[in-house]
Amino acid sequence: MAEFDDHKEDGALRTIGEIAKATGIKTHVLRYWEQQFPQLKPLKRSGGRRYYRVEDVALVERIDSLVNREGYTLKGAKAALRGVPDQQAAAQEMATPGALDASVVTRLKAIRDDLRAALAS
Repeated sequence: MAEFDDHKEDGALRTIGEIAKATGIKTHVLRYWEQQFPQLKPLKRSGGRRYYRVEDVALVERIDSLVNREGYTLKGAKAALRGVPDQQAAAQEMATPGALDASVVTRLKAIRDDLRAALAS
């Protein structure tokens, strides 16, 4: 969860600059994600100033996790957020490192160890 040091209450609205500072995500990336992810709709007040609610911050963090930590493409992250399996996105995700689940990794390591043992003998 984003750490805010702005002395506001936990449920307070946050500006795009505050979100950027707390998450390390640049403001232009946050604006781009608003275009790419229809679920991300911060409040806009006069002059177009954005105010992020608690649920908007949680969504930003989820998108960040999918894209920057789990290796999803934007298309794959959109599918994951919708909860709808997207065959093309799923195939693309499997081609990305970090997208393998633990059971596949365990099986691959066992195969590697078997091959090393066979080569050593």
